[in-house]
Amino acid sequence: MKTKSKKTRSQVARVTESIGNVFADVGLPNPEQELLKAQLTLQIYTILKGSGMTQVEIAKILVVQQPQVSLLMRNRAGNFSVGRLMEFLTALRQDVEITVRPSRKEHGALSVISV
Repeated sequence: MKTKSKKTRSQVARVTESIGNVFADVGLPNPEQELLKAQLTLQIYTILKGSGMTQVEIAKILVVQQPQVSLLMRNRAGNFSVGRLMEFLTALRQDVEITVRPSRKEHGALSVISV
């Protein structure tokens, strides 16, 4: 992370350039997994928002309680694992495809691609 200072008339603002993962930027453990969960949760949120269903109806489809649907509607993965979030997507009639391939970098990366 690079830190830069920008001066305004009456103050100095500190700007920190992201390394590309906000969870790593703030020092959370397992930042790649947290980013993946956030990306999956965003996909679920988008589907739920456009479904026109109530949270109770969605809860029945996902086999969870309504408060857990409320968390998803607020883009919060909560204690859901990556695997459980993928199960939600398949329950919502989405195909989830996992591709594993060699990386050109020292460390591989995780990503979600939406079509």
